[in-house]
Amino acid sequence: MKLNVALSARNQIPGTLKEIKKGQTTSHLKIDIGGGHMVTASITNEAVDELALKSGDTVWAIIKASDVMVAK
Repeated sequence: MKLNVALSARNQIPGTLKEIKKGQTTSHLKIDIGGGHMVTASITNEAVDELALKSGDTVWAIIKASDVMVAK
């Protein structure tokens, strides 16, 4: 499954939206990307509403970062 949109971000990970926790302005989403792994994203409540997101939806975690920090 691939997102059919042209993006500069190369990290496009499909998954299933498992949980949406809405705060006052920001929602925290948990996306199951398979293999027992979850990605958590923070987006505006407005974006959740505009995308009509709900648990069970197929979504993509699109990751574009200028820095990646690794610690051990």
